[in-house]
Amino acid sequence: MSIHISAKKGEIAKVVLQPGDPLRAKYIAENFLENAKLVSQTRGIFYYTGLYKGKEITVGASGMGFPSIGIYSFELFTEYEVDTIIRIGTCGAYTTDLKVFDILNVENAASESTYAKYAWEIEEDIISHQGNIFETINATATELSLKTKAVNIHSSDIFYRKNPDIPAIATKYNCPAVEMEAFGLFANAKYLGKNAATILTVSDIIPTHENISADQRETALKPMIELALEAAWKSI
Repeated sequence: MSIHISAKKGEIAKVVLQPGDPLRAKYIAENFLENAKLVSQTRGIFYYTGLYKGKEITVGASGMGFPSIGIYSFELFTEYEVDTIIRIGTCGAYTTDLKVFDILNVENAASESTYAKYAWEIEEDIISHQGNIFETINATATELSLKTKAVNIHSSDIFYRKNPDIPAIATKYNCPAVEMEAFGLFANAKYLGKNAATILTVSDIIPTHENISADQRETALKPMIELALEAAWKSI
């Protein structure tokens, strides 16, 4: 067991799907995995391990923000010897060039955060996906006839802010959307030499206030979940 994950050694698969929400992890496990077993529920953060097309995959939550995903991904990589983490989540679009339900495969995450600097002495404010899982996701999307967009993402510590303008770093690195975890995941994976990717579904268009309703979310997120599972299956 690690400090924050109570699974025993061997109960976490080499590939982990990591949504932010524990209930989304539960939904994925119950609806997409066979023989799913709850292996950790410390602090209400659920981790399940089961079979997808005969191969073992774990799905478990990261919580919100760099401090949370930083802890969980680090312990998965180091204590449980996980090779690959695929973050799956939602994001808000800064531009109407994106539409709700668009699926994004994150190429680089840019952030004003000091997380990478003070954790790992990584000075860059933009960090790429790690390993070859990004390319696997692209290839899998093509096979599934899913349209995905490879983009840079703004990873922010801040959800609510005084100034409604698009932050300068998002403009600098041509980030059409914002979320809160990819930069921290990529930083950990870079430092540890692991594989990491982030797939996002656009849930909100910030300029127009259009969003995916609560009733639509399960259906809306299904293509992203299936894409992540198929890519994970290929990487094992």
